[in-house]
Amino acid sequence: MGDAVDPAVAVDHGLWGRYIHGPAFLTALEGGKGPRAAWQALPGEDWPRRLAELAGAVAGRGQSAILMVPDQRDLDRVLAECNRLLGDSAVGLSAGLGPAARYRRWLAVLRGTAQVVVGTRSAVFAPAKNLGLIAIWDDGDDTYAEPRSPYPHAREVAMLRSHETGAAFVAAGFARTAEVQAIVETGWAHDLVADRMVVRDAAPRISVPGDTDLAMERDPVAKAVRIPGVAYAAARAALKEGAGVLVQVPRRGYVPSLACAKCRTPARCRHCNGPLALPDGRARHSDSQADAAHSPNCRWCGITEAAFRCSSCGSRALRAVVIGASRTAEELGRAFPGVPIRGSGGGAMLDTVEPGPQVVVATVGAEPVLPGGYGVALLLDSWALLSRADLRASEDTLRRWMTAATLVRSRGQVIVMAEAAIPTVQAMLRWDPVWHARNELAARSEVGFPPAVRMAAVDGTSDSIAELLSATDLPADVEVLGPVPLPDGARKPFSSGDTPAEVERILLRVDRKSGAALARALTAAQAIRSTHRSDAPLRIQIDPVDIG
Repeated sequence: MGDAVDPAVAVDHGLWGRYIHGPAFLTALEGGKGPRAAWQALPGEDWPRRLAELAGAVAGRGQSAILMVPDQRDLDRVLAECNRLLGDSAVGLSAGLGPAARYRRWLAVLRGTAQVVVGTRSAVFAPAKNLGLIAIWDDGDDTYAEPRSPYPHAREVAMLRSHETGAAFVAAGFARTAEVQAIVETGWAHDLVADRMVVRDAAPRISVPGDTDLAMERDPVAKAVRIPGVAYAAARAALKEGAGVLVQVPRRGYVPSLACAKCRTPARCRHCNGPLALPDGRARHSDSQADAAHSPNCRWCGITEAAFRCSSCGSRALRAVVIGASRTAEELGRAFPGVPIRGSGGGAMLDTVEPGPQVVVATVGAEPVLPGGYGVALLLDSWALLSRADLRASEDTLRRWMTAATLVRSRGQVIVMAEAAIPTVQAMLRWDPVWHARNELAARSEVGFPPAVRMAAVDGTSDSIAELLSATDLPADVEVLGPVPLPDGARKPFSSGDTPAEVERILLRVDRKSGAALARALTAAQAIRSTHRSDAPLRIQIDPVDIG
């Protein structure tokens, strides 16, 4: 076992005192009582340091800890803090390591010489001895869902390990998922949140263009334009003070997709019905007025559509559905001549940027850290995030917004280009993710979606699904939904065998108390199919993240 760490050195009790019951939580953690908490981090919180402190609290007792983060950027930040506090008793585990290095670190955890494991989703299975804490940061990130069978979610595995071993469990983040809210409402975990006055002091100023009558008088088109005058004014003021400006956009590229300018119907190719888009080479050399002069190309078949006509209204005019990051950076470069414009996204993702007046255009999830915080953050094209056909669209949008807003200094400004009446926007304006998660959970309970119920998604051909159902002794309260065509994003595993039209999905919904019985029944049916040597494609997922 590695050298014990003095908990008095590892944990800053004063900063944890900003949270209601924070000191009591630390006392229970240091005493080995295995507390379970949903930690709502304050805006601007040095969360990698706080997670390292929690690991230090259990390491001081000779126990081990597992800290999970969504990606390599977060892993590097948390591991650096753990090394600063705990020395070489902390190791990182991620898919980016080579086989030899990964195996050596796995053995160090198994032997107990590494007391703290920091890693991505697979770290939840690390063979930590005498486990005292398992924590997950930003559990709403979709990278925690394993895409390979049996499709475990890191949060669910972490909860099971905590329950089986008696270890402490912490689900932490700036936002909150409905799944975490569900375990809080059942009493399995408890809130670790700050008082509203403390939240208001820590949060940046958040506003929506045209949210008051006075604002509408000053700028009557504030709600209609993509970047209103108030946003440009705030950015200019921040740049004049020597601060950076963060601009978050949903998509990379230039003009990712097009729609009819009159009725907003997506522009489709007449030959293959594929989506139309402006070619990057020509679009990059055009300005906003000249875009219409360039003929769009089909992104599926590549045919140029020189005489586009909307299939719904007959209009020939086109407009961009979502302006990409490259086009946004070009427009801001013209608006702020002489100011450095930096981009972050795709293969050119920045971890940090140097302080100074600059505009950083980042895609969602690729926002770099600026020491001291940005002066202003502009969150563009919010409808593109909110209008996605996804059960978790509003939850994920709030999480993305809050992550970007926490990069702004406490007295900075965040401007959300959205309609103020939308509940998600209201939660953002008040910085109240718990209220949003509570409403989200209530809405899912009303319509019967996870986490209020247990749901199994069965994907396959009509024959393979029928074969499974005939061999399954389903619980009495099961409700069968479907079949329906499989969503496009879920067809990849079946692409080698079947055509998209042959792949279907049914949903099996039961009350949470019958969830284990449903899982056992499906496992038994799969075993029967194996004995029959059935080779028909079939996939079973419990509570998948892409239900719809």
